[in-house]
Formats: sequence, C-alpha cells, structure tokens
Amino acid sequence: MTLQTWWLYVTAVFLISATPGPNMLHVMVQSIHHGARRSIASMAGLMTANLVCLLASAAGLGALLKASPMLFDLLRYVGVGYLVWLGIKAWRAPVGGDAEAEKPAPPSLTAMFGAGLGTGFSNPKLIIFAAALFPQFIDTSAPFAPQLAILIASFAAIEAFWFGMYALGGRSFAAWLAPANRQRLFNRVSGGVFIAFGVALLGSRT
Repeated sequence: MTLQTWWLYVTAVFLISATPGPNMLHVMVQSIHHGARRSIASMAGLMTANLVCLLASAAGLGALLKASPMLFDLLRYVGVGYLVWLGIKAWRAPVGGDAEAEKPAPPSLTAMFGAGLGTGFSNPKLIIFAAALFPQFIDTSAPFAPQLAILIASFAAIEAFWFGMYALGGRSFAAWLAPANRQRLFNRVSGGVFIAFGVALLGSRT
C-alpha cells in the first residue's frame, strides 16, 4: 500500500465516519445524559463492535453474508429490533422536573459498555461495507496482514476522533437542555431518530 493510497483511504473513512448515524447519536445521547467522561464506556463498546465487525469481514464473513441473504436478514432484523428498542427507551426517558417520575440512578460503566456494544452490532451492513471497501486499498502483491492492520488501526483512530467530537458536542448541548420541556423534546427527537435508523435498516438490502 502506497502513502497516496493510504491517504485516499483515510479521507474516505474520515468523511464517512463524520456522517451522523446510530453510533454517533448514541455517543452524543450518552454524553448529554451522563457526561462526556462516562460516555467513554459507551465509546469503548461501540469501538469493540466495530473492530469485531472489521475483523469478521476480513475473515470472510462479509462474503458469507452476501452469499446467504437469509443469514443477513436474520442479523438485520435483530439489529432493527435493537434500534427500535433504543428509540422507545430514549422516547420514554424521564427528565429533570418530572414530578411523577423519579430519575433513575446512572447506569454502570459495564451497562454503558454493553449498550454501546449492542448499538455497534445492530447494523450488519458494516461487515458488508468493510468487505467492499478494504479490497480497494489493499495491494495484492504485498503481505496482507500488515496492510489490514494499517487499515483497521486507521479506521479506529478516525472513529475515536469523531466519537470524541460528538461527545464534546453533546456535553456542550447539555446546558441548553436544562429546562424539562427541552429535555423532553430531545428525548422525543433522539428516540424518533433511533427508530428511523431501525426502519431504514429494515428497508436495506445487501
């Protein structure tokens, strides 16, 4: 892999990762509700899911999913259900100032990691995406493993950068959300967006 090829890959992944999606929305929501520092646990879960998907793609799961629409659909339906569940949970989340609702204790870091992991695994298209993207930047005449390591490490670094940006942005947004009516509006909007992501995934194809 030449330096020019690597830069093309970095540019493509940087722009793709910047696009708002379930992962970035999850980071922002966790940062708003629990703080940027605690949201690192969610980021770790998301990153773990991403790395597992990328490695699975490199191991051939992407080709398997392409060849087995039923397996892909099964994973897709599980992902849809999880995203819709996240949307309903966000929609119904209690807000400060609710007289009838006692605000629950913050989730543990383990629970936040698990929620991030589930969100990251909710979209099997990442495996297909990696299977389609990686071959464009790998030199078949050079050793495969070092090139794959560079691609995955670069992806992880870029994704971590955008996680941090969304977490900091969410934390800045938290002050504006102090009034209960704004918190309720944000819960409705974020919950609706999660559900919309689930519906979009339901309508997707390999």
